Parts: sequence; C-alpha cells; structure tokens
Amino acid sequence: MERTLFVKSMLGFAALGGLTSALQLKNLFSEEDYTYPVLFIGHGSPMNGIEDNAFSQQWKAQVKDLPTPKAVVVISAHWLTKGTFITAMENPQTIHDFGGFPEELFAVEYPAPGSPELATTTKNLITSTEVGLDHEWGLDHGTWTVVRHMYPNADVPVLQLSIDYDQSAAYHYALAKELQSLRKKGVLLIGSGNMVHNLRLVDFANINKPDYGFDWALEARDTFNKLLLNKEYNPLIAYEQLGKSVQLAVPTPDHYYPLIYTLGLSTEADTIQLFNDEMVGGSLNMTSVQFG
Repeated sequence: MERTLFVKSMLGFAALGGLTSALQLKNLFSEEDYTYPVLFIGHGSPMNGIEDNAFSQQWKAQVKDLPTPKAVVVISAHWLTKGTFITAMENPQTIHDFGGFPEELFAVEYPAPGSPELATTTKNLITSTEVGLDHEWGLDHGTWTVVRHMYPNADVPVLQLSIDYDQSAAYHYALAKELQSLRKKGVLLIGSGNMVHNLRLVDFANINKPDYGFDWALEARDTFNKLLLNKEYNPLIAYEQLGKSVQLAVPTPDHYYPLIYTLGLSTEADTIQLFNDEMVGGSLNMTSVQFG
C-alpha cells in the first residue's frame, strides 16, 4: 500500500474511533425517563464513615429504593480550589484528610471507580466557566464517609466537583443550574457539608448529648429549615444577610456552599424532605435534604 493511502486509511480509522467514542459517551449518559433526586448531606464527623449510627443508617435508607445510578457526583466541602475542577481518573484514591482519629478510620479504603466519560460530559455542560479535568485529587472524607454507606460494594463510579472558593454563593447557584440535566442521565448528585458548622465553638463535653444545640444554632437551623421547606432560596443564597445566628452558624462558607449547589440543581417541581435533623455538640447540625 502506498504511504499516502496508508496514512489516509489510518486517519479514517482514527476518525471512526473518535466517532465511536463520542457515540458511546452520548449513549452511556443519554437522557432517561427517570429523574434522580438531589441530596444535601450533613456529613459531620469523619467517624460517621465507619459508625453504624442513626445518621449513617439514614444515608443508606435515602437511596435504598432508588434505581442504582450510573454514577454519583459529589460536591464536597473539603475540595476548595481556585477555578472549577472535576475528578477524571479511572481509579480515584481514598483521601484521609483529617487528623486525631482512630487508626481504624485511616485504614478505610473506598475503591469506587471514577468515570472519565462523565467527567467530560460534566465539563461540556458547564459553559459559564472553564472546567479542569483533575487526575490528582480523589475522594475526600466529605464524599467517601457518606457514599460508602449508600453503595458499600464500591461498584458505582464516584466523582467530585470542586468548589471555586473565590466565588460567591450566587455564582455557585448559577453554575449548579447548568448541571440539572445530569439528573436525567442516570447521575445521583450530592452536596456534602453542614449548614450549621462552627468548629471553634463545639461543646465537646456534650458531644454525645442528643440534639444538643446552642440557642443561636437552633435559631439558625430553624431559619434554614423554614426557608428550605418554603422553597425561599434567595435568602439562603444571600445568607450573610440572615442575621447574627446565621453568621455564627456559617463563619466560613466552605461547608455551606454544597447546600447552594443542591439548591441550583433542584427544580420547582421537586418536593422537599428533611432528614437527620439533629444538632451535635452545640454548634453543628446534621440536617440533610432530599430534593425530588
């Protein structure tokens, strides 16, 4: 075969291979009739990742009757970046991003696969900013401590979408809206953080006291819950204007922004369900939300 003809043939095969890959990608995450709910999970202590308690049992219960998703995408409070990234590796590592806990917790590995295909799909859905495909991060404890209870066999691909920490709540809300179509593509989307999260004020002497919260924390929880159940999202986005109790509840927005993502991922048709609605240690809450 002449070299020119050979090169043309190889180019043709390459183009065909690219077309096949594109079609496979389209079919893998094509739109379905079913719309997955969106979950905001109050993840609390990393110990919830290995404890069989009321919180972890409820995480498992929330997905028990759902179809097994093609993949899970988590917006975790523990991946803060400059710019937006999504994990795109085949096998994300289990990150033990904490200290002072038992060795049993550090020994946990959650070997869920990743999905470069879904990473590319997600990247292409977001047009408001450039999304980087990350091959270094993995699954931090905001993700694996929760998802390992939901899918203990680690047989569902899990990805993380980072939080651009230079941006406002309104920015994250708008960005999340661009990803609503993933709910109809077989993807379960989870925001993992805590609405009331002031670690500096935790009362460790009463850490095991059921539903124990300081007055300001209880007030903040009630404010958040009322706004959520009434679908009044604008005040939640402008949370800095909600008064002193909320300022104490959200001293930094890292654990609050995952909630903002779930608000953006929800639709007007979604029902709202609160679960794990309890305070811990005075200044933390485990309140979680299902949209849809």
